[in-house]
Amino acid sequence: MSTRKETAAFILDELGRPDRFRLKPMFGEFALYADGKVVGFIVNDQLLLKILPESGMLEPLCEKAEVFPGSKDYYLVPEETITGLRQLPSLLLAMAEALPFPKKRTGRKRA
Repeated sequence: MSTRKETAAFILDELGRPDRFRLKPMFGEFALYADGKVVGFIVNDQLLLKILPESGMLEPLCEKAEVFPGSKDYYLVPEETITGLRQLPSLLLAMAEALPFPKKRTGRKRA
């Protein structure tokens, strides 16, 4: 099952700050970026966020789940937390600040 565009748009709208948050489609799902860094994913119409010291306040509010079978665990954020936790955007921005920027890809060598 893939994520509906309406779900992704709803989550992005709840976060506000379109200058700081964006989504990138990936294989029918979405990566969630804060300040250009991946902080989570929207998979099967559910928000999953990276488990970092900066996201620790989510521990009592969220279950843990894999983004895909065999991946590490992420916080599975319930809808009431997406809509009701006013600090969520700030938390995501703090997560982004703690994460390194992705490395630039270089072209593959061809044999």
